[in-house]
Amino acid sequence: MTHNDDSSDRLREVEVDLLARWPETRIDPTLARVQLLLDLLGSPQRNAPVIHVTGTNGKTSTARMVESLLRAFGLRTGLFTSPHVDSMTERIALDGEPIDPQRFVTAYEDIEPYLRLVDERSDVPVSFFEAITGLAYAAFADAPVDVSVVEVGLGGRWDATNTADAQVAVVTPIDLDHTRYLGGTIEAIAVEKAGIIKPGSVAVLAQQRMPAAEVLLRAAVDAKATVARESIEFGVAHRELAMGGQVLTLQGLAGVYEGIFLPLYGEHQARNAACALAAVEAFFGAGEERLRVDVVRQGFTATTSPGRLEVVRRGPTVLLDAAHNPAGAAATAAAIQESFSFTRLVGVLAVMSDKDVRGVLEAFEPVLDEIVVTQNSSARCLPAAQLGELAEDVFGGHRVSVEPRLAEALDTGIRLAEADGDLGGAGVLVSGSVVTVGDARRMLRGSR
Repeated sequence: MTHNDDSSDRLREVEVDLLARWPETRIDPTLARVQLLLDLLGSPQRNAPVIHVTGTNGKTSTARMVESLLRAFGLRTGLFTSPHVDSMTERIALDGEPIDPQRFVTAYEDIEPYLRLVDERSDVPVSFFEAITGLAYAAFADAPVDVSVVEVGLGGRWDATNTADAQVAVVTPIDLDHTRYLGGTIEAIAVEKAGIIKPGSVAVLAQQRMPAAEVLLRAAVDAKATVARESIEFGVAHRELAMGGQVLTLQGLAGVYEGIFLPLYGEHQARNAACALAAVEAFFGAGEERLRVDVVRQGFTATTSPGRLEVVRRGPTVLLDAAHNPAGAAATAAAIQESFSFTRLVGVLAVMSDKDVRGVLEAFEPVLDEIVVTQNSSARCLPAAQLGELAEDVFGGHRVSVEPRLAEALDTGIRLAEADGDLGGAGVLVSGSVVTVGDARRMLRGSR
């Protein structure tokens, strides 16, 4: 057996150990366990300044843009995002690359005795997300990094990542999602998200619905935080379509930045870019002096966001998009209409049962000619038969196919897209969940 085989086997063992803990979808709202874990580890979350990102949609893309900009300016970065698309190691990146599997294993082995210690001292054992958050902060401290960019897992106030006191807190648009845990109103969800705004920090706020905006501004005032608001202190001044993305003019906190190529599609990504730029300006002090435009351009050009209108195949074009709530699906639908000229677009959709499934279907309906409903590998996935019934209500029975196995659903979607013989204008959109996108990417990669 090779050394690489040994490493792969050990990584799988570590992943099994972590996944045996409470899943991310099971919440016990307290920071006590993760705080104790980090205290035992020597408070690694304090080793470098933190830019913290929360919101309902756009968190991952915004965090990845922030990290790419910081790296362009020569800083050593740590990036923590969730959930992962392909591999658990994707959640922790050092200098723009997913953590090396051996380094991931070593970091786990370093914290594992402390995990057991906290388990023994707590009524509830450390959850998966608490454990991997501790692992991320420990890996960042060990690197060491100059700055950590940290995406909230769920909410904000009780999220395990909120053990760090962020220098900059970014709140992307807030909408209804995870209502079982965060509350059933925009205001209630905003209260949870506002929990990452810490005393003396800078709060970078995307444009929000009025109820959310009021909650966030009140929280910022209470924390004596400096506030930067989209469309007031910063924003998108101009955007135009370009091959492979869009070209932006961004109004930053310290000036205007022109000629920025962003290799991502949609107005929502342009607005995420504006938030990311403001966050980086705030991190560097956001004085009167504008950041170097050439470096800003370099940082945005290098940005990637896997599973966000990601083109993984041509002829027909296959897009992967992790939209999993109505607001995200609507943004994706608008971006498709703007950036692609499909003559025929077929959806392949698998959605988690705890989501607003009808809302997701209704958002996608105007852009999909047909839809193939299926299931992903998660036990939380809505059965294909139930999704099919909802889809028939929204699309009409003649536009809906039901195929419980995702591999067969992908084949069916591609076959339907090819039906008119216009491969150049045909497309398949695979969406509904990050898990759906991850499963599909592995299958499509294997079929190339």
